[in-house]
Amino acid sequence: MRQPFILALCLLPWIPAFLCRVRTEGELSVMEGQSLTVPCHYDPQYAIYVKYWCRGKMREFCTSLARTDQANPAEGEVSIFDDPVQQVFSVTMSGLKEGDSGWYMCGVEVGGAWTADVVAYTYIKVIHGMTVVNNRLSGEEGSSVTVECQYSERYRDSEKKWCRSGDWSSCLLTGSEGSYEDTSVAIRDDRTRTFTITFKKLQMRDTGWYWCSAGQQQMLVHVLVTPRPTTMPATSPPTQSVAYLPPPKPITKESWSGQSHIMESLLVCFSIMVLVGFAIFVRKLWKQHRKDPMLRQVKMINARHNDYSGDVDDQQSTSVVFLNRDSQDVNMY
Repeated sequence: MRQPFILALCLLPWIPAFLCRVRTEGELSVMEGQSLTVPCHYDPQYAIYVKYWCRGKMREFCTSLARTDQANPAEGEVSIFDDPVQQVFSVTMSGLKEGDSGWYMCGVEVGGAWTADVVAYTYIKVIHGMTVVNNRLSGEEGSSVTVECQYSERYRDSEKKWCRSGDWSSCLLTGSEGSYEDTSVAIRDDRTRTFTITFKKLQMRDTGWYWCSAGQQQMLVHVLVTPRPTTMPATSPPTQSVAYLPPPKPITKESWSGQSHIMESLLVCFSIMVLVGFAIFVRKLWKQHRKDPMLRQVKMINARHNDYSGDVDDQQSTSVVFLNRDSQDVNMY
């Protein structure tokens, strides 16, 4: 029973590290001589605690560089800022050198004999060389574009070049003042890790691959020149008079309602005419149907009468036929 209790006491300082944590990027890279800002996110319950930034992989041997309970130096290389509303504190390191590469730690100082600090680690790699802000640029014919090439501190005094890929004879070099300019290209080196190349008036033949270099470092850049849009020539207005046609009236809810009533009235009239015509047609058919049986009966009676009159003298026998339309009965006398 005593051993689990002792084990729990030993693990108690590490419980916050598992339940609550600080989060940051696992690895970051930065060009030598430039600045880097690292965000460290924490849980809401740590808003009022002290945050710190130190260098090292172990908390017990981490060299403190900045703390939120200490004022940042006016021109210090490391500064720290805490934003409790966003629940993040950020650390900015300036003027980084290749020797500054290594492990760093975001920490929240929880304090107490039985409570460990909550931390997160990140590895910062300071590299030297070159980079390009945008290695694919495009511009309209006749316009200008600017390429921005950045280099690390060790190449500050190196010669800068701008060349067309595959053509060494096209290389343009900065002079002792760090600049070059002609009618089509201007190069400026500020000697603070950036030099720019500006095409003054782009031409279609400027499309292609280029590279900028500082010392032995090179970066490729592609420039695309698009044709200038053609404009239609202005034509003089016709001299003949043109009849003015008023614009069509917009369809409103009231006009559409009026048209709907007209359509409904026409539809009702058409339906009535169809029904009346159909009734007349049915009546004619019914009269024809009633008339046909009576005609057949009359023909039959006349035929019998003719047969009978052939045997008996016409003067001795006379037949009279009366036709009752209502009852369709036939009487003979």
